[in-house]
Amino acid sequence: MKRERAIPENYMTVGELARKMGTTVRTLQYYDREGIFSPSAESSGGRRLYTYRDMIRLHQILSLKSLGFSLKDIKNKLVSLETPEDVADALTHQADAVKEKIQSLTESLKAIEALKSEVLSMQSVDFKKYADIIINLQMGNEYYWLIKHFDNKMLDHIRTRFDIEGGMAFMNRFQQLNDEAMELKENGVPPQAPKAQILAEKFWNLVLDFTDGDMSMLPSLMEFAGQGDIEKGWGQRQAEISTYLEPALSIYFSRSGIDPFGEE
Repeated sequence: MKRERAIPENYMTVGELARKMGTTVRTLQYYDREGIFSPSAESSGGRRLYTYRDMIRLHQILSLKSLGFSLKDIKNKLVSLETPEDVADALTHQADAVKEKIQSLTESLKAIEALKSEVLSMQSVDFKKYADIIINLQMGNEYYWLIKHFDNKMLDHIRTRFDIEGGMAFMNRFQQLNDEAMELKENGVPPQAPKAQILAEKFWNLVLDFTDGDMSMLPSLMEFAGQGDIEKGWGQRQAEISTYLEPALSIYFSRSGIDPFGEE
């Protein structure tokens, strides 16, 4: 029986290419069926043949696949490899995808380490709080660690009162008022001054917005605000702000005829 003609120079069979690239023949056959990676030629005996150019294209596909891209995404990202500029452009796109994945993995690692730190600092296993921390880490909320200081009633209220967008907007508003309070304090503006009274009104409206008018939550809020041992310097700063705001709020309540623990 006559032996099959030898493979032409600079061509590889599907098996040879699979071995060189650390993949499987079945994978390459699947890519061919999906129209994402097909052989450049076929031997007289019907064997699929690939070139070194194909190997570069396969390297691009396998790299993007390892980064989590779907075959549809990969197909859209592949570019021509006809010139050195084409190859360089393909490698640039590939490098950009790797950098993006590295950034994503770095952020995921930071979130995992942050959650691990919070888990170890809590006194008991609480998966609802873990979930809240994860969500806030994903949101990019730098105050995610405050969650472990809230009691269950407060957290249940936050979960039902705010969605992700609303929660972030509230925190930004809260931080802005804190910054205004520190600025007035540092500039020596007295609590009865118009600027301080305007700020007191803003803070009270913030409290009303947070509680949705449920004044039974005030004791919990005051207890939380009074925790001087909260980490990251936050507690100390809040204590300074509270020291400045309390007399301003008292004057505001008196002038407005508001009793925060009773009826207006």
